[in-house]
Parts: sequence; structure tokens; C-alpha cells
Amino acid sequence: MTTLGILGAGRVGTAIAREALRVGCDVLIAASGDPNRIALIAEVMAPGAKAVTAAEAVASADITILAVPLHRHSTLDPQIFAGHIVIDAMNHWADTDGPLPAEAVAGTTSEMVAAHLAGARVVKTFNHIGYHEMASDPLPANAPGRRALAVAGDDAAAREAAMELIDLLGFDPVDAGPLVAGAVFEPGTEIFNGRFDRAGLMAQLELAGVVDTAS
Repeated sequence: MTTLGILGAGRVGTAIAREALRVGCDVLIAASGDPNRIALIAEVMAPGAKAVTAAEAVASADITILAVPLHRHSTLDPQIFAGHIVIDAMNHWADTDGPLPAEAVAGTTSEMVAAHLAGARVVKTFNHIGYHEMASDPLPANAPGRRALAVAGDDAAAREAAMELIDLLGFDPVDAGPLVAGAVFEPGTEIFNGRFDRAGLMAQLELAGVVDTAS
């Protein structure tokens, strides 16, 4: 892991950027339009991150994280994401996103994002941790009580890359399987509302019918 791209210069995006910089990643941060518009934000909120265009961030990054309001996913250009690993860190919030789109009602919001970004290798994670906890909760590998984060995606190699990033940032990654499994850590779920170590998160995923710890 050398370069992380982040689309979104809000609290979530800049929080992840700071932690990625802390562990030695290069960080490219982008928002819609001219990167000069967010250059000062990047300088203040994530010193060391470079403000670029969305296309530049995706093209140069090993992994790109989507940290924009969910309703803006449809404004993203699918062509620039094709073949790239994309982490969906977004959640649906009715107050800002409006009603849940019809295409998400039948599945998960990440499946909706993946359908729009056809060709991208979409993974769901980082949505069930608060931006302020990105700095307060990391622990070294094998530390007792290390917080765990679930990872869901249809591309096994993309899941593995996301899990390596999670571990690098100071959390225990837990493979939840296919992208549809992201439904069990969306807002309103036990996992979203809680804080779990690896064993606790595995137990929650098993209760939700996503993984079988006995296998």
C-alpha cells in the first residue's frame, strides 16, 4: 500500500486521510471540480495530502475511498473507476440523501453504487466507524481489544487489499464475504451501532447469517 485516493474532503474523508498519512501512505484527495477549491482544506485538515482531480486520484491510487454524500454517487464518472479498487465508505441518511432510491431498496446501497460504477471493484467498509474514532481507536496488531471492521465485496482480491489497508490503519479486518453482506453493517444494524473486537464482530456476522464461524 503506497497511495490512497480519497473522494470527499469532509470529516470522513479527511479523517481517513490523516490516518493514512500517519502510517506512511501517500494521499490524494479530491472533490468535485477544481482541486484548488479544496487545496486549503487538505492543507489544514490533512497536512501532507495532495489535492487533485477525481480522475487523477483514481488513476494514481492503489485504493480509492468514496467519502461523499451517498446521493452524489450518481455524479461520479464510471469510466474513471473501471478496473480500480473502490471502497464505499458511504451511508444513506434520509435528511441529506432523501428517500432511499428504488434500486437500493431491493439490495444494498453498495450494490447500487457498484451498479453505477460498472467495472469497478467495489468493497464496503469504513462506513461503520465514526470519523473521530479513526484517530482514537487504532491499536497495534494483536493488541487486546483491537477494534474490528467488516469488509464486503464480490472481488476477493479487492477485499483482501481493503483488509490490508484496515490492518495498516490499526484495526482488525473481518471478511464478511460478498457485497450484499454489507446490509448487515449499514445504519440501524447492531454492527453499525456497536463497537466490536474481532471475535465480537465475527459473532455478530454469524448472528446475521453472513458468516459461519464453525466452518
